[in-house]
Amino acid sequence: MAEELERKWYVVRAVSGQENKIKGYIESEVERHGFGDYLEEVLVPTEKVIQIRKGKKINKERVYYPGYIMVKAYLTGEMIHVIRSITNVIGFLGETKGGDPVPLRKAEVNRMLGKVDELAVTTDSVAIPFIMGETVKVIDGPFNGFNGTVERINEEKRKLEVMVKIFGRKTPLELSYMQVEKV
Repeated sequence: MAEELERKWYVVRAVSGQENKIKGYIESEVERHGFGDYLEEVLVPTEKVIQIRKGKKINKERVYYPGYIMVKAYLTGEMIHVIRSITNVIGFLGETKGGDPVPLRKAEVNRMLGKVDELAVTTDSVAIPFIMGETVKVIDGPFNGFNGTVERINEEKRKLEVMVKIFGRKTPLELSYMQVEKV
């Protein structure tokens, strides 16, 4: 019976910051009400970002579309009600008052899933923790302990050009993000 049902992608609007928790609720509630066959996938698109804290790289996953959860399912009236009644679910994207949820168009689905694949591949988008003109302290290398000013930021190489005063003369140093910390 459930095999020939056409499942489409819908977007569930949810309270931002709760996406993964709500994803779990959707999966368990749908299963509990006996609609497991109708639900194919619940997806929270995330991107991997690397943050640098205290000179250490920290890998984090950040929700790419805060407040939105993608659901691939065959939605029956009952199932729509089950999903809507889950805590912190606001509703479906594109629905009219009292109307049925509107499925995503093929192009939107492809773009969204393409983005998900792309995010899975690009893991090294580092949030640059420094700004031009900022004073930093060198914590590694021969100039350990010196303070300097960020003159240039090279994102590709993840390097900073830091102007350090050595024996009363300003000297430019090329340092990686890991060799300095904020003062």
